Formats: sequence, C-alpha cells, structure tokens
Amino acid sequence: MAKPFILVVEDNPDHLELAVETFRDVGVTVPIEVARDGVEALDFLFARGAYASRSSDHQPAFVMLDIKLPRLSGIDVLRQMRSNPLTAVVPVIMLTSSTERSDVQTCYEAGANSFVHKSFDFALYTKKLQCLQAYWLGVNEFIEPDSMFASLTG
Repeated sequence: MAKPFILVVEDNPDHLELAVETFRDVGVTVPIEVARDGVEALDFLFARGAYASRSSDHQPAFVMLDIKLPRLSGIDVLRQMRSNPLTAVVPVIMLTSSTERSDVQTCYEAGANSFVHKSFDFALYTKKLQCLQAYWLGVNEFIEPDSMFASLTG
C-alpha cells in the first residue's frame, strides 16, 4: 500500500500556513499536499493538467477542504468528488469560518464526512487539527481505491 498523505485545499495563505504548521506541530509525519483553489484540487485528485504525471489511484487519507474557494467552490469540489469512483469514498473534512447552519447542512447533504469551524484561537484550532489527524490517520481505516474496487468486483 502506498504511503498515506493529506490534501489541504485552502486559498488564504495565512490559513494554509497555519493548518500545515499546526499539523506538523501535532506530529503529522505524512506528506501534506496543497491546492489553492477548487479547480487545482480537482486537477490534483483526478491527475489532470499540472498533475497529469501523478497516479489518480493514490488518493489522500483525507481532504481538508475550505468551502469558499476561487474558481470553484469547496461544495462543488465535494460534489464532483462524490460523483467519481476514484474519490467517492475519500474522507472530506469541510473547513470554514462560516457559522451559517445552511452551510453545514449543504456540506453534509453533498457528502462531507465532517464539518469544522476555523478558529482564530490558536490553541483551539491546534486542538481541532490534532483531533482530526488522530482520528483520520490513527483510528480510521484507510483504503486505497484499487483495493476497494477489487473487493467489490472480486
């Protein structure tokens, strides 16, 4: 099995740096890939454009996806992920500063696995990211898509 990695999709450079630094501070040792907008995220996941040389069979252990992104919203990215067999089961954690209940509902209806509010309290944000990495990289069983399809067809 290929080594797991995380995909962080965030357009705000400060929020991106904080997320990556916090993951490193809480002990995440797996690679962290970054996309800065919705189109780049889908290009990465589906191995298109600048990412055409990457294998689309090797998907992230989880995606941390901002809702409000340029070019294509996080919710639209999530919908496309859920409609494609390569990414249909990849865990997606929606990350936002929004406090709108409708955003939470829309994300879950679109197939999000989790919804996390960005916190500007560094200690609280660190704790949230620590819990995310502990669960998604430590507790949750990660499965490669080719293994999943083999068990479904074999």
